[in-house]
Amino acid sequence: MSKPKKTTTKTYTEINLSDPQYYFNREQSWLEFNNRVLHEALDPRTPLLERLKFLAIFSSNLDEYFMVRVAALKQQVEAKVSKLTSDGSKPQEQLDAIHKRLLPMVTQQHAYFDQTLRPKLVANGIHILDYIDLNQEQRNYLHRYFQEQVFPVLTPLAVDPSHPFPFLSNLSLNLAVVVRDPNTQEELFARVKVPQVLPRFLQLPGDLQWQQKGKSPVWTGVPLEQVIAHNLEALFPGMDIQEYHPFRITRNADLTVEEDEAEDLLLAIEQELRKRRFTGSAVRLEIQAVMPPAVRDMLKDELDLGEQDVYVVEGLLGLKDLMSFVGLPVPELKDPPWTPVVPPRLRNSQSPVLGKSMLDVEDGEDIFTTIRQGDVMLHHPYHSFAATVQRFITEAAHDRSVLAIKMTLYRTSGDSPIVSALIEAAENGKQVAVLVELKARFDEENNINWARKLEQAGVHVVYGLVGLKTHTKIVMVVRREDGFIRRYVHIGTGNYNPKTAGLYTDVGLLSCREDLGADLTDLFNYLTGYSRQISYRKLLVAPVNMRDRFLALIRREAEFCRSNSDSGMGSCGRIVAKMNALVDPQIIVALYEASQAGVKIDLIVRGICCLRPGVEGVSENIKVISIIGRFLEHSRMFYFFNGGDEEVYIGSADWMQRNLTRRVEAIVQVEDPTIVMELQEILGVMLADNRQAWDLQPGGHYSQRRPPANNPEVSSQQILMDMAMN
Repeated sequence: MSKPKKTTTKTYTEINLSDPQYYFNREQSWLEFNNRVLHEALDPRTPLLERLKFLAIFSSNLDEYFMVRVAALKQQVEAKVSKLTSDGSKPQEQLDAIHKRLLPMVTQQHAYFDQTLRPKLVANGIHILDYIDLNQEQRNYLHRYFQEQVFPVLTPLAVDPSHPFPFLSNLSLNLAVVVRDPNTQEELFARVKVPQVLPRFLQLPGDLQWQQKGKSPVWTGVPLEQVIAHNLEALFPGMDIQEYHPFRITRNADLTVEEDEAEDLLLAIEQELRKRRFTGSAVRLEIQAVMPPAVRDMLKDELDLGEQDVYVVEGLLGLKDLMSFVGLPVPELKDPPWTPVVPPRLRNSQSPVLGKSMLDVEDGEDIFTTIRQGDVMLHHPYHSFAATVQRFITEAAHDRSVLAIKMTLYRTSGDSPIVSALIEAAENGKQVAVLVELKARFDEENNINWARKLEQAGVHVVYGLVGLKTHTKIVMVVRREDGFIRRYVHIGTGNYNPKTAGLYTDVGLLSCREDLGADLTDLFNYLTGYSRQISYRKLLVAPVNMRDRFLALIRREAEFCRSNSDSGMGSCGRIVAKMNALVDPQIIVALYEASQAGVKIDLIVRGICCLRPGVEGVSENIKVISIIGRFLEHSRMFYFFNGGDEEVYIGSADWMQRNLTRRVEAIVQVEDPTIVMELQEILGVMLADNRQAWDLQPGGHYSQRRPPANNPEVSSQQILMDMAMN
């Protein structure tokens, strides 16, 4: 990573850095992020099934966006909220802008799937067929399958004066069916829900799959809703089927729990979860273009939606279900497989739990001995989660010298080995305390289940602080060694989830530094008991001191530039920060002021960025890139030049109001010089990316980097995989 260059600072006239013209709208910025995801599906350099994956991610992202962000804006409009955002937008203006920006993106997604990807899939033996294209033998098979496997699950719901319009569950795919009574000639309406307990795409058996030039196909089948639609006579015997039209709805899915009034937070959230599928107001209706106006208007009226809430598409609805095809056994259509490696420091350490060392050596050392020799940096998914974090907790659960384990759980997998290790630790007589964040959006039910299992095993479970989400990623292991107590810690940027650890990039630190152990002790006491802790030795903790510390670090770089400029030295400050989102106005103003002072600032922001770079007199010293690749960039790293005494921080917080004000977060300064250099190297590799990197322009759009003529592609994620292997 390049050091700050000599520069001269300009004198600017007084500029109001809070002026809306210097801020991008948060919602529009997120749409630009999802557009970059869509572009990975459109990019011919992306392997075919990976393109299908990115199409599915694009759709899944949109579902959550409507359930949370669009739903919140609609609530603000209904409540006549007039407060402006940093960019000066009102709620209804934002909704209008979302609809205008999103329509061409959705149209492009569906057109690309139908016109480009489906033919390419067919050419590679993957046939996602329409029912009307099937021969009679294939139809006969699917009719039998319908009768045996699908028909018993279905429940047609009539809509007439004696049957009110049924309540449609969130994200449900449905068929709007119009039938005619042959006796009265009356047209009637009914709704049939496509059951989510069955596969969305039904595969035909091998002997019924189409051969292609003598080559056996990989997969042949049809969407479930088409099988239902072509067998509707079984659901409406004696009626004439006139027409059917698939549609899909999205509802407000944010929980509203009055935490300070809830006697039992777990029960209160359980009750809200039961309501969420059905009681949230509808916020989006997706239909096919062929749906007639009468059916469309009836659905709009019954769901209390406006024309702006209707998204018309050509082809299949709910493309997020395409993710099921990514698992097909066609390696040549996917990214090359990646197997995470064991970090060098841990390769020769003995695991009593595994019964052998990571390299099958006989005279290794346990993980605690390795950590005592110096801090260990972890970088997932390049480093194995199972051989590092999971091993750390599992060994602690079985180590006779370990007295206690404390950790936070924000999200974890459904078959979590971490939770199993914590239960084993409690059964082994260790003091185990776990903060389970019940308010982790869309993981509430999973976390409730884990909380109950942990409590049943004798683990001390707490649910966090009223009004705050506990988002920090920390573990502390208390161990008795030679008559005194030593504390081992893990502080990271990612969730304790072995599945996402293979898909998300995250960094973490294993350490037994006494100051960190003392800080985590204070932080856990803050989380589990009564504490007004306002200072920490090394940690930056939100909502206690993190915002002030970050502002001070940014301003220190600016002051260094100003003082050196005044003295004629000419050298300047440098900031490099990597995060998921940059929204907080105070942080943005501080970055603008630092840029005006001459600080060179590089920001690696995967998603939302409300800062406008490259504006003369405000941010011409700030560059912003976003990296979209096979792994989801999730790590948070912060570098400050500090006059040559460089400082690097890692942790769980983005530069957003919610992270700095409404969540419990922890950021730690990395002090080991070798690890500091490693983190700087990682940041430098990302800044040099010309394959997955996008540059944010002053106008708000992103341009994808391309290597200059005759120069090789530089993919930061590929380089980091190579570095891990070597």
